[in-house]
Amino acid sequence: MYRPNFCAECGATIVRLKWRVWTSRRFCDTCARRFRKERIKPPLIVGFMLLCTGFLAGRLGKPPAPPLIIDRSRTSPLADNEGSHPANDVSKKTDPTASADRKAISNADDAVYICGARTKKGTPCSRRVHGPVRCWQHKGSKAMMPDEKLLVKD
Repeated sequence: MYRPNFCAECGATIVRLKWRVWTSRRFCDTCARRFRKERIKPPLIVGFMLLCTGFLAGRLGKPPAPPLIIDRSRTSPLADNEGSHPANDVSKKTDPTASADRKAISNADDAVYICGARTKKGTPCSRRVHGPVRCWQHKGSKAMMPDEKLLVKD
């Protein structure tokens, strides 16, 4: 590795016991302080440009998001023909069987049960569920009580 003996700016003798990566190779300690900004500026600019180029390439290379499509079954209580839009009100008046189907579905959903599965503590789970089934955590477990006792009455 090249180690100069004299400063390139002022001609002073350079005596360094240890050379580091950040140590100036051409200037003495006094001149190196003056030229530090000029030495650091080009690598910073190149690094910033590489960062920006990588960011732009990543943004431009990303595929567009797919359109949001919501599929609902015909018997869903959230059917597309519900709402306060005038066109939807007309469809309600013309189809009497649709309102009967909605009432039957809403009556089935009105029954609220508790999970009732045995917890680690040994007590029945008190999470509310729709129908005589177990909650997400106790799926596949048996209830501690019969279904009649699990029904929540409002």
